[in-house]
Amino acid sequence: MDLDSKAIAIDVMGADRGPGEVIEGVKFALKQDPQISSLTLVGIQSEIETHLKKCGIFGNPRLTISPASEIIGMDEKPTHGIKKKDSSMIRCLDLLKSQACAAMVSCGNTGSLMAGATVKLRLMPGLERPALSTVIPSKDHLFILLDVGANPETTPKQLMHNAILGSNHCQIELGIQKPKIGLLTIGTEEGKGTERIQETHKYLKSLGHLINYIGLIEGYHVFEKDVDVVVCDGFVGNILIKTCESLFHMLKELFKEELTANPVRKLGAVLSMRAFKAIKHKFNPDRYSAAPLLGVNGIVLKAHGSSNSTGIMNAILTAQKMLNQNMNKHILCAVAEANQIIKDKEGEPA
Repeated sequence: MDLDSKAIAIDVMGADRGPGEVIEGVKFALKQDPQISSLTLVGIQSEIETHLKKCGIFGNPRLTISPASEIIGMDEKPTHGIKKKDSSMIRCLDLLKSQACAAMVSCGNTGSLMAGATVKLRLMPGLERPALSTVIPSKDHLFILLDVGANPETTPKQLMHNAILGSNHCQIELGIQKPKIGLLTIGTEEGKGTERIQETHKYLKSLGHLINYIGLIEGYHVFEKDVDVVVCDGFVGNILIKTCESLFHMLKELFKEELTANPVRKLGAVLSMRAFKAIKHKFNPDRYSAAPLLGVNGIVLKAHGSSNSTGIMNAILTAQKMLNQNMNKHILCAVAEANQIIKDKEGEPA
């Protein structure tokens, strides 16, 4: 077994659009990034081979197939899903656990992926909980939001870890070397928020050079350019991201309804088509369709279940970028340093 393997495992069977869409995304990724040394396609072998032939990449030396006979359904409970040992998702996790692969991409059941990754891969030393991170588009910049659902209830130390995880994700995903990190609460004044938030605020301020912490932020700061990483627990983050998605779809339908209300507005819409296309591109979820589960031993990326081939391609490219820049190694060092800082300041076990 090659312990230095940089292969990426792809859960071919987990997408809503079917394995054909995943294989097409694989084709695009191979063409886009020659640094991808090996992709391991996991799923029902006959279906994978059929779609590889349709896409014209059957026999590509950078591709291997790892058979799996089962599929975890989107509506299955995590406790049931992770028992499907021969499912494409669990087989991907097994490849990471054995170090035959260093990263994986799946569009499958989020709960099963988080549970399976935590159980099989375990957390990186020094961390207590994983965090699900995602990229959010704004008017003139992108930012990282975490946690968006992996850990609904967090301690101050776990929120501190989220800030470190988000900072590293932002550096690699968005290319911002010293991302500005804000802790989401109900006010920016000292003492605002719960005791947990106040304790987290104290921890983050004590980290000094380790992260670029700018302090407490409120909801209306989230989409401003002053913050690159928004830190919160998984309960708040999941509500926030789903509210944003709902608002976006509502505004999209509202614009469509109003712009087609009469002939004059339809003409205006036609004349503004280029502007609408630019906005659509900026908020296109396929650009950043994969959310990494940060903090586990291995690179685990959860793509949207409805991802198209472009979204799959971008998820694979992100996984390769994280491997190239040794993201988990940097996280491991930063977490160890942060824990030591807190231990030295409080005289308690880190």
